Amino acid sequence: QAGTGVTHLTAFNPTGLGREVWQDLLQDGRLDSPTGKSSPTEKGEVTAAAVCASCKVPAHGHKTLELALAWDMPCVHFGSKEKLHLRRYTRFFGSEGDAAPALSHYALTHYKEWERKIEAWQNPILENSQLPSWYKSALFNELYFMTDGGTIWMEVPPDCCAEDLQGPAGAGLSHLLPVLREYGRFAYLEGQEYRMYNTYDVHFYASFALVMLWPKLQISLQYDIAVTVVNEDVQPRQYLMCGQTAQVKMKNVVPHDIGDPADEPWQRVNAYLMHDTADWKDLNLKFVLQVYRDYFLTHDSLYLQDMWPVCQAVMESELKFDTDNDGLIENGGFADQTYDAWVVHGASAYCGGLWLAAVCTMCKMAEVLGDTEIRQKYLDILKKGKEAFERMLWNGKYYNYDSSGSDTSRSIMSDQCAGQWFLGACGLDQGEFEVFPKTHVLSALKTIFEKNVLSFAGGTMGAVNGMRPDGVPDTSSVQSNEVWIGVVYALAATMIQEGLVEEGFRTAEGCYRTVWERLGMAFQTPEAYREKKVYRSLAYMRPLSIWSMQLALERRAGQAPAPTQLPQNPTHP
Repeated sequence: QAGTGVTHLTAFNPTGLGREVWQDLLQDGRLDSPTGKSSPTEKGEVTAAAVCASCKVPAHGHKTLELALAWDMPCVHFGSKEKLHLRRYTRFFGSEGDAAPALSHYALTHYKEWERKIEAWQNPILENSQLPSWYKSALFNELYFMTDGGTIWMEVPPDCCAEDLQGPAGAGLSHLLPVLREYGRFAYLEGQEYRMYNTYDVHFYASFALVMLWPKLQISLQYDIAVTVVNEDVQPRQYLMCGQTAQVKMKNVVPHDIGDPADEPWQRVNAYLMHDTADWKDLNLKFVLQVYRDYFLTHDSLYLQDMWPVCQAVMESELKFDTDNDGLIENGGFADQTYDAWVVHGASAYCGGLWLAAVCTMCKMAEVLGDTEIRQKYLDILKKGKEAFERMLWNGKYYNYDSSGSDTSRSIMSDQCAGQWFLGACGLDQGEFEVFPKTHVLSALKTIFEKNVLSFAGGTMGAVNGMRPDGVPDTSSVQSNEVWIGVVYALAATMIQEGLVEEGFRTAEGCYRTVWERLGMAFQTPEAYREKKVYRSLAYMRPLSIWSMQLALERRAGQAPAPTQLPQNPTHP
């Protein structure tokens, strides 16, 4: 800028004392600005550069110096090195690796506009005096994981055709190629310690951040999952928890994840080795629930039409878990859902509730699409299933953990209303679509608040996953006496949806204070902690579910359920 002098030092040794920089500056406050390029580094050698900006500041005046730092790393190979991928920004800045000056210039000429747009997006929440300060901090700061979660946003190659993306089985998704061409492929890790992309049972919770802020990335991610549903990988693999061997990916079931960055994501899915997730009870249901939730918030009818056959396929696959034909699926006597170390037998509050919610959304989607035969089929299942769920699990105060009659079957699970949480987010929680009686939902939530929240750590650490009716945490598994921050935010959203606003904020505040203040884990929110000394999996995906609290608040305030969409990626001039 006028009045600003810029000088530089092209290369110096950062492992030394920096004498070549400081001696140069001492002479005249400027660097020597040598001409030409620096020498390429030898293998293992490190280098550094310096830039100096100077200006004259008048007495009692001020000046601003602006500096931008940009990395240009356009090309990505995953561990297998089979394919070359280009990052999303290359469509605007090229893929030659020489775009750092252009990126820096673009930032310097646009950052004020970016700041204005960020403030316009955040200010309605920040200036809302009805919202507590800790919530405002948590809501925006938990978004760190969207970029810091090993995140990749890739272009689809320009010469790519629909057949390349559909897989050997041919997914039949008519809008797959246009969506991925326009919005790219997006993936983020389950956590910085759990090396799997788009871990789907966890993304179910985190997806609220995507669909509310970057809805097209959520839809792109769903298309990628849909492709994997109809394809299979028959390679055998031994699973660690059971010791059994099964194929890597079954047809017509939702995968656990879309792969390991050390291998070749999207091409080889299901990097998870603990269980054969073809037998998990929650993954298929979570796909169906997200499809309708996404449609409800985006009104994207082409997306709904494309996903409808996939939803039918995964629900048909899921029906085999209803072994007694009572309209309610049964768990298989192992940890066959996102709580992958917490065993479940028979009908369960968590998976049974998700099942009924998914059946309800199937009825609604069939209605929207005019598919009367499928609608009637799932209405019949829903009628039977609701009766079975209430008969087998409702105990007068809350829904039992499962129907096994074991010592822990009456445990109070903090996540027992997960199905109601999603139905509420989709506007399917009342009238003809009321799946769970409102009086039962309220009683269950109040019991959770009394037992799992207030009777745990003095009510200061959120909700413990499992609590015995006598007010002692359930220690039957390593996960039942943990607090899962993302589950607590979802629970708080459910409370807000049901009118327990104060209880919802109190519940979520315990997690925020614990993580961001007492434990000092700001910007690395873990998956879990216990009351004392133990935490697990730093920097985790699930806490992005806090955006479901914001959706619940907006719905209560009567705002239209439309995504709070951020500005789209600007076109490079």
